[in-house]
Amino acid sequence: MTSKSVLSAASIAVAMSVVASAPSQAQSARQIEMAELHKKCEQGRSRRACIRFGILIGENRQRHADWRKLHPDWWWWEKS
Repeated sequence: MTSKSVLSAASIAVAMSVVASAPSQAQSARQIEMAELHKKCEQGRSRRACIRFGILIGENRQRHADWRKLHPDWWWWEKS
């Protein structure tokens, strides 16, 4: 292989790894944001935080199900 093709292959590999890691970083940032919003809402510091948290939970049914599994205490009123 020539140095040009090695460089091309390396740049493609780097680009693919950046693209592949972007969704997980976005997911992590979303989880952090949601946890902060929930904390502010529970402390009564911000009504907007409560509303924003509800909107983020309601946007995606799968996310809602995931958060119910991760944080069952946040849905205390539904426990039997």
